[in-house]
Amino acid sequence: MDEADVIDLLLAQHALIRDLFDEVEQAPAERRAEAFGRLVRLLAVHETAEEEVVHPYARRKLDGGSAVVDDRLREENEAKQFLQQMDQAGADDPAFMENLQRLRTAVEAHARSEERYEFPKLRAHTSDTERRGMAAAVKAAEALAPTHPHPGTESAAKNVLMGTPVAIMDRARDAIRRAKGEPTTG
Repeated sequence: MDEADVIDLLLAQHALIRDLFDEVEQAPAERRAEAFGRLVRLLAVHETAEEEVVHPYARRKLDGGSAVVDDRLREENEAKQFLQQMDQAGADDPAFMENLQRLRTAVEAHARSEERYEFPKLRAHTSDTERRGMAAAVKAAEALAPTHPHPGTESAAKNVLMGTPVAIMDRARDAIRRAKGEPTTG
């Protein structure tokens, strides 16, 4: 895979997300919060970058792009709300493993929808240069993205307006928790 191509980059991230779900599921209880923190962070930055870069491009470039993107944003919002609840409850929550399965089902269904309905059309209607540019933009967006889910910010405009302050707060909170030896979730 060429991760300089946005589609390949996102597909590689989808595979990493599946691997992180496996890691969280298989982690011993004392390591579960740490693994879940990595999953939360990847999901948060991945979705933010898609919302800021990929979905707006798909909306403009694809026939029926608005409908495809609206469906993906609805899925993302639902998953973010659930992920936020899990993040706040923490990995010690008695319902954590059951909720993790529900989250995994939703996230994997969302990824399959992107891979089936959005990515092939994007590949067919964009040039290599456009996809390389989007990959660079996705990487930049991820570097500045919030590290925890924030439902209700599923548009590029809302991410741009709210993303940086929220990302700063998330990253500061994560640093404080790490300094105190606490997990970055919960």
